[in-house]
Amino acid sequence: MLSLIKKIVGTKNDREIKRIRPYVDDVSRLEAEYQRLSDAELKAKTDQFKKQIREATTSLRQELEAARGEAASVDPEERDEHKTRVEELDKELRASEGRILEELLPEAFAAVREASRRTIGLRHFDVQLIGGAVLHEGKIAEMKTGEGKTLVATLPLYLNALTGRGVHLITVNDYLARRDVQWMGPIFSKLGLTAASIVHEASYLFDPIFITKDYRYLNLRPITRQEAYLDDITYGTNN
Repeated sequence: MLSLIKKIVGTKNDREIKRIRPYVDDVSRLEAEYQRLSDAELKAKTDQFKKQIREATTSLRQELEAARGEAASVDPEERDEHKTRVEELDKELRASEGRILEELLPEAFAAVREASRRTIGLRHFDVQLIGGAVLHEGKIAEMKTGEGKTLVATLPLYLNALTGRGVHLITVNDYLARRDVQWMGPIFSKLGLTAASIVHEASYLFDPIFITKDYRYLNLRPITRQEAYLDDITYGTNN
């Protein structure tokens, strides 16, 4: 009986994929349009997306800044009440940003797919777009070795970096943290975002025109750890 029910209504995983599938269809419909864009027009999409987010959240951000100013100036015994108000407004702002990012997802993913095709020669498959949407929602996208997890991650990384808050990707070791930013860095650079890597002994900024004397870390310019944390996208480890 259980097997029959699953065949009729599908598993939870099937239902999730069916729910996300419209995003993939929207990205596919945009593909030809984005392929016709010049490099400058494609890069300008990032500023356009950021402007949409800023304009939609202007009043909330102003209210939050005012609340922070009040919290910093009140007497210590009143600070807890103001701190709570700041936290509530920040939570409301993040929720508002989340709703806008959901609306922007198809266009942002289409931009990343096209930037990837132009720079590193890889085009995101539909299953990778699904994985990117799953990650954006804060869920786990289980993928086998070779299914393109590194490429999948560029989608939610770019989308969430549009808020200007900075996004971190945590991987398992220094080698991957450095390799992945070298490999995926051209995508973000094409779209006007900065990408950095923090490893045990140093921090690097992806710079498409930087070449080391020994060619050891091609396109990785040494920077401070603080600078790396301030970039749009930062690759690192849980250390």
